[in-house]
Amino acid sequence: MGTWQRLLLFRGASLRGYGGAYVPLGGSRVLVWGRQFSGAESETLKQRRTQIMSRGLPKQKPIDGVKQVIVVASGKGGVGKSTTAVNLALALSVNDSSKAVGLLDVDVYGPSIPKMMNLKGDPELSQSNLMRPLLNYGIACMSMGFLVEETAPIVWRGLMVMSAIEKLLRQVDWGQLDYLVVDMPPGTGDVQLSVSQNIPISGAVIVSTPQDIALMDAHKGAEMFRKVHVPVLGLVQNMSVFQCPKCKHKTHIFGADGARRLARTLDLDILGDIPLHLNIREASDTGQPIVFSQPESDEAKAYLRIATEVVRRLPPPPE
Repeated sequence: MGTWQRLLLFRGASLRGYGGAYVPLGGSRVLVWGRQFSGAESETLKQRRTQIMSRGLPKQKPIDGVKQVIVVASGKGGVGKSTTAVNLALALSVNDSSKAVGLLDVDVYGPSIPKMMNLKGDPELSQSNLMRPLLNYGIACMSMGFLVEETAPIVWRGLMVMSAIEKLLRQVDWGQLDYLVVDMPPGTGDVQLSVSQNIPISGAVIVSTPQDIALMDAHKGAEMFRKVHVPVLGLVQNMSVFQCPKCKHKTHIFGADGARRLARTLDLDILGDIPLHLNIREASDTGQPIVFSQPESDEAKAYLRIATEVVRRLPPPPE
């Protein structure tokens, strides 16, 4: 039995033992939640769901050893949220080398952190049976991507996803961290709600391009955090402008200053602008984030400024 099978338990049984299986689909292997429930089991599941709902909101419990949690979110996928989360974590460490920084990837269906941080392999277990984060560039990282095959889609229903999120939040030995940056999935669904209600969050960073379609969902994301009483630290306007490397002409491919207009509407700050630049994409794809690989570049300095603005807006850490 592999590490992830031992760790991701659902009501006391491993995924394989409880119906999770790899099945062929179009030449690739897919992890599928395949248990067929009998009438009695289905009724038991409904009763269990009713019991959980009747308890009301869960009581927030801090993650052991973590002083402050910063979530990086977006309403729309494909706006550069994970790239921002990775470079924000590195920038926090670069700006103050005395601070210990971790990076948690809770995008269960599309984890990006393993590739962007050039990490792979099964996390080891501590003596207390907690997963130890993988380490690179001085950042402790944990992701669902470490627990399943790289090319295997995860085809799970909501209860299985929530079980996995619970393990990622509660069964990781982070040691002592000053900042834990959490890369959230896009949208405003179960994962966002579960994370926001189960752990105290110091602040949320909303990432969007200036495009109207992306801004509509970014607006929803910011409002969601407000509804669950998570402070929104500000917006990052990603892919703000493209500058031709030859003639230096600037083009606003996704529109100009859309995130700034949204920030004014929401009475929030713009934490910074990140250009649409080939270097950022290449650095991310090769697992060498630009803050690490090209620290003197204008793009890396933009992330460093954003990290400074984030820290300036955080509440004091708990004693």
